[in-house]
Amino acid sequence: MDTLRKILDSARFSRFITAVILVNAVTLGMETSPAIMDRIGPLVLMIDKICLSIFVAEILSKLIVSRHRFFLSGWNIFDFVIVGIALLPAGQGLSVLRALRILRVLRVISVAPRLRRVVEGFITALPGMGSVFLLMAIIFYIGAVMATKLFGNSFPEWFGNLGLSAYSLFQIMTLESWSMGIVRPVMDVYPYAWAFFVPFIMVTTFAVVNLLVGLIVNSMQDAHAEEDNERTDAYRDQVLSRLEAIERRLAGTASAGAEQTKK
Repeated sequence: MDTLRKILDSARFSRFITAVILVNAVTLGMETSPAIMDRIGPLVLMIDKICLSIFVAEILSKLIVSRHRFFLSGWNIFDFVIVGIALLPAGQGLSVLRALRILRVLRVISVAPRLRRVVEGFITALPGMGSVFLLMAIIFYIGAVMATKLFGNSFPEWFGNLGLSAYSLFQIMTLESWSMGIVRPVMDVYPYAWAFFVPFIMVTTFAVVNLLVGLIVNSMQDAHAEEDNERTDAYRDQVLSRLEAIERRLAGTASAGAEQTKK
C-alpha cells in the first residue's frame, strides 16, 4: 500500500499520466478525421483503448490508496466522472458523452504553474463577474424592450420580440457587422436611431466588458502576489532556520571554549 502511494505521488508518475492525457487528446482529435481513420483507424482506436485502460487503472489505484478520501478532491471527482463517461456504451446518445474524454486534458493545468495561476485568478473573479453579468442582463433587458417597441414593426427579423432584440443587441455589442449590417439599415427608416445604439455600445462594449476584463486581471495579479508572498515566506523561514542553526553552533562552540578555559 505504501509503495503504491509513493508511486502515485511521485513526479515521474505525474509526468507519465500527463503524457498519456496528451496522447489521448491527440487520438481523439485524429478520430474526427475520416482520412486518418481510413488509413490507421484500428491503430488510433487501440491507442485510445490503451489510454483508457491506464486511466481506469489510475482511478482504481487512487481509490485503493485513498478510499473515501479520494472524493474529497475536486480533480479526483472530475477524473472519476470523465473516466466513467468513457466507459459507457457507445450508443446513439452516449457517444456524445464519450467525446467529453477530451476534457481530461484540463489536468495539464495542475502541473503548469502559469496556467494554474490563470485559473485561480478566473475563479477568484467569479463573484465579481456575477455582479457584472447581472448588470449586463439588466441593461440587455431594458435595451431589448426599448428596441422591440421602437424598431420591431419595421424590422421584425431583428427586433420582432425580446429574444430577437436581445440577440441583435448582443451582435451589436460584439461589434460584428453592427454598423452596415444592422444600425445603418435601421437609420434609413429611423434617422435618430443612433441616439439609442451609440449609448448602448458605449455602456456595454466599452464600459461593462472592460469591467469584466479588469476584474479578471486584478484577480490574476492578486493570485500572483499571493504566490510571491508564499514563496517569500518560505524563503524567510528557511533563512531563519539556518540562522538558528548557526546560533546554536556558535553557542556550542562558545560553551566548549569556556570549559576549556576553566580547565
